[in-house]
Amino acid sequence: MYGSVKDQLRAELDEIDAAGLTKRERGILGPQSSEVSVAGHDVLNFCANNYLGLANDPRIVAAAHRGLDEWGYGMASVRFICGTQEQHLELERRVSEFLGYDDTILFSSCFDANGGVFETLFGPDDAIISDELNHASIIDGIRLSKARRYRYKNRDLADLEVQLAAASDARRRVIVTDGVFSMDGYIAPLAEICDLADRYGALVFVDDSHAVGFVGANGRGTPELCGVEGRVDITTGTFGKALGGASGGYVSARQEIVDLLRQRARPYLFSNTLAPAIVAGTLEALSLLESSGDLRERLNANAALFRSLMTEAAFDLLPGEHAIVPVMFGDAVVTGRVAEELQKRGVYVTAFSFPVVPRGAARIRVQLSAAHSEDEIRRCVAAFVEARAAV
Repeated sequence: MYGSVKDQLRAELDEIDAAGLTKRERGILGPQSSEVSVAGHDVLNFCANNYLGLANDPRIVAAAHRGLDEWGYGMASVRFICGTQEQHLELERRVSEFLGYDDTILFSSCFDANGGVFETLFGPDDAIISDELNHASIIDGIRLSKARRYRYKNRDLADLEVQLAAASDARRRVIVTDGVFSMDGYIAPLAEICDLADRYGALVFVDDSHAVGFVGANGRGTPELCGVEGRVDITTGTFGKALGGASGGYVSARQEIVDLLRQRARPYLFSNTLAPAIVAGTLEALSLLESSGDLRERLNANAALFRSLMTEAAFDLLPGEHAIVPVMFGDAVVTGRVAEELQKRGVYVTAFSFPVVPRGAARIRVQLSAAHSEDEIRRCVAAFVEARAAV
């Protein structure tokens, strides 16, 4: 039987490769850092979500070691059976306090967190109004729900209002958006979204994975930046980016929402809880964020420096202030070749093209980190200039 299936799958893989869309994973030696070893060569790493440089911070590594010693290696169970340690409860409390919510519930990933929300909270009588560029985990989570689905153009408030009006007869309405759109670095207009939500009696849901820890005056994410803390009903996020870079996700929300998720969210009820070492490391990451803003300031300065130098060198950048800086080339083949030339010059980046981004909008997404030095940023820009000339 597999013979015919094998041929079908091989043909599909060949089509992906012929279109230039094959994703090739490059193994790195050693820990995540601003510089990593790939294929025996040391390269500057400008494509990780390690925004605050905490993925190999010795204080977090030490906390994780203590977590192993004190709490063991794994839980071997889901939360409601015997998979809850006191430190899991402490992490939920700390995240709730940091973000200003009634309660928080942990998931094994933010993908699972987004997968658990919509089926639990929204049924056939409800309506979900979602930004067209929301993350794949949101899209897949919405598909699990039997609610009516509406989609509005990216950050288009007029179109959002049209969709809200169309859903006015629903029992519950929820506006769903990324806080930061990961391919562009654009920030959702949350103040205006919350105003529309108030006008149409809708809830607001924000996936803030690319913001919590470093966006906003205290790192509390896009609701803090946009001045709408207390008006966003549900925030989801990950511990796999700025908050230590390991894994795990969460939903922070109003009390009754979290209570219902604990009873009915399938990824929570049927998946092992976070490993003890990750919980211990994440608690340390939160302590570091709450005690100092130095890492956020360094990250913002690094992003500003990179944007300034690249603009001086006449590269086409999408506007913004986020640590995600898309360098636009348009043509997918050219973009791929520039990425290859950059790696030859010791800079590790990834080219993105259709269907990940719109056709004709191919780009190299550069991601700055607080771990980058000024010298590393200048070397990266110089490599871009050389790579462009070589293509």
